[in-house]
Amino acid sequence: MSGALNTHPNLERPDDFYERLIDMHRDFTAAQSEAANAALILLLANHIGDFAVLDEALRIARADAAGL
Repeated sequence: MSGALNTHPNLERPDDFYERLIDMHRDFTAAQSEAANAALILLLANHIGDFAVLDEALRIARADAAGL
């Protein structure tokens, strides 16, 4: 995989994914939720594999969070 980060809506069944994401955290402590999020991020980053795309995603996510 190579190229720019796709920031356009691209999720198949986004509502179902969101429900499963919330379910993943059900009955977890804050520490368990943080660990689950970290594991998910690393799994998806490994799947993407393209450093430039991941670096762009990190930059955008940081900028978005800083604007909160």
